Amino acid sequence: MSADIAQSPAAVVGPRPTNVRWVIVAMTGLTTAVAMMGRLDLGVLGKSIQDEFAFNTQTMGWIFSAFVFAYHPFQIPGGWAGDRFGPRKIFTFAILLWAVATAAMGVVARFSLTEWIGLAWSFAILRFLVGMGEAPMSPNAARVVASWMDRKRRGIGVSFHMIGIGLGGALSPLLITWIAQRWGWRPSFYLAGACGTIVALLWWFYSTDRPEDHPRVNAAELSLIRSGRADHDAGEETGFGTQQRTPWVKIFSSLSVWGILLSYFCQGYMPTIYSTWFFIYLERVRGLTLLQGGLWGSLPFLTIMVLAPLGGLLSDYWVAKLGKRRGRRMTVWLGMGGSALLIWAGVHTANNTIAMLMLGAAAGLNYFALPSWWATCIDLTPEHSGALSGLMNMSSGGWLSPILTAYIVIHFGWTPALDVAALVTAMGALLWFFVDASKTLEKPSAETAAG
Repeated sequence: MSADIAQSPAAVVGPRPTNVRWVIVAMTGLTTAVAMMGRLDLGVLGKSIQDEFAFNTQTMGWIFSAFVFAYHPFQIPGGWAGDRFGPRKIFTFAILLWAVATAAMGVVARFSLTEWIGLAWSFAILRFLVGMGEAPMSPNAARVVASWMDRKRRGIGVSFHMIGIGLGGALSPLLITWIAQRWGWRPSFYLAGACGTIVALLWWFYSTDRPEDHPRVNAAELSLIRSGRADHDAGEETGFGTQQRTPWVKIFSSLSVWGILLSYFCQGYMPTIYSTWFFIYLERVRGLTLLQGGLWGSLPFLTIMVLAPLGGLLSDYWVAKLGKRRGRRMTVWLGMGGSALLIWAGVHTANNTIAMLMLGAAAGLNYFALPSWWATCIDLTPEHSGALSGLMNMSSGGWLSPILTAYIVIHFGWTPALDVAALVTAMGALLWFFVDASKTLEKPSAETAAG
């Protein structure tokens, strides 16, 4: 009788895995969704702020770019800090920083500091602090996925971060314009800061750096997460804070890494336009009202919310069928190639509805490709994914696009400015000829052999 019981399905299978890992990666999407509200506030309300304070186009371009001047340089230290101290602490601190700086944008005109450095510089400094706070979020999201997801689900794992971008980007313009029409532009900054503070507290009290430390993770879920890893996760053996040194020499001598960095520069160029100049483009060039601009301005982010997880799933599927090298490439080529074509076609289409549909779909296809970049960072350096993904995110061309777009608009017009964006996007696809996600930069393991 005891032998029969031992061989029963329930005894063999055991308890079902818990699903805490999915809650954790979903929380990375929630933090991004809330951060998008703080990031988009200035873009959506840029015309109102520009008109109230008489900022010229070039000044607004520099205020917009103050965000990326901090966002990009702080990627590497933010990602390294996540590898070193764990993403729980870094996420919480980062969210609180950008939340406070965002809320302060609503009262910046009352600061006595503006008498010394001017109002434009005051806006720029706060925008810089917002960028500093948001910088660690993306590389630490990759660090979370590296620790919490099994190697077969890295693409879909990192896509939750992009879903947050799409969700926040889709809802924020509608909410921001609704608030602005009733109470002016300032309250939306206060709301973004309050939401950020709440999310920071949720992250601090629910998340843990490692699945082993979470009280709700059972042994079955932990076994799923660790499947296919002979050396397990670095955090499991050594713990955050005692990890090996980041292999910077190997990283900077890798052709795949340089392919990732250069192509990611191209990938990030157009999305920054969507969150800065795009709403002004809709109002000034396409002739839309503030409310219409908010509605159409949400479309690119709706397509991101739909297509980013699809790209993550397809990337993982093609990796399983074709291997990491071809599987990651195929997703990038499909997404970035389609995005470049739709940007060019949309800009040259006179009909507003068709043009907006094309430009919205172009944003979705750009983010359809994006999970492959982040998953490749984990493929190449699973133990140091925060540092490599921070380096990658720092290389994004988002810092250049607001300034260069303003320059081209002033001297040549809006159509050439967006034609340049289409060309840069196409270059991002071509550069993936140099990326091989199967060549890990860390010590050989069962995972390397399986890749």
